[in-house]
Amino acid sequence: MSGILDGRRVLVTGVLLESSIAFHAARLAQEQGAEVMLTAFPRPSLTELVARKLPRPAKVIELDVTNDEHLAALEDAVRAELGGLDGVVHSIGFAPQDALGGNFLNTPFESVATALHVSAYSLKSLTTACLPLMPEEGGAVVGLTFDAQFAWPQYDWMGPAKAALEATSRYLARDLGGRNIRCNLVSAGPLRSMAAKSIPGFADLEGVWKQRSPLEWDLADPEPAGRGVVALLSDWFPKTTGEIVHVDGGLHAIGA
Repeated sequence: MSGILDGRRVLVTGVLLESSIAFHAARLAQEQGAEVMLTAFPRPSLTELVARKLPRPAKVIELDVTNDEHLAALEDAVRAELGGLDGVVHSIGFAPQDALGGNFLNTPFESVATALHVSAYSLKSLTTACLPLMPEEGGAVVGLTFDAQFAWPQYDWMGPAKAALEATSRYLARDLGGRNIRCNLVSAGPLRSMAAKSIPGFADLEGVWKQRSPLEWDLADPEPAGRGVVALLSDWFPKTTGEIVHVDGGLHAIGA
């Protein structure tokens, strides 16, 4: 039986551990027929170890999305491995420790700028670096966010960074629609991932989801979010762009 990504070539960023949403997006993409290539930073060797757990081998290249030389070299590296790209998964976010954990009012701009550069602007820089690899018939860019409608405990400057990411996705959707390139985001609920461990007090959100999520939410299961990513990469959403698909058990729809 054919998969929904048969014949597609997909670049996946952000595979750090087997618990990463990006890992499950890569795994599911392969299972649905895609050829997959991974990027990693700052430890490609760690991603190479995790990649061995994928159904099929996937080449890993180093990519710092704040490094112009890395971005300039991306086209040749991907073309040599895959020939081109039909989809890109942006699963990249970072904020210095002084931008998190209740320090919102005291965070220096240098740390805020780092959070915005890595977590939001990189969606634009990664996408434009990949544009020459996209075929005339178009493609899909899918990023990952954490609902920026609200101010979350301890999340601090990652909140405005995610809001900037969401706005960036909408503007990319506007500017790339003429090339039939769709840009969408998956807003996932909290997961016990590497990203969550780096945010002080992030575990406090567990109780929020247990109390308010209409559907039972499993903090140890990244697969639902990975499925959302793969669906948006596919032709099953041919006229959807600039959208944020919530894969959070429905909590975003519940007031109290």
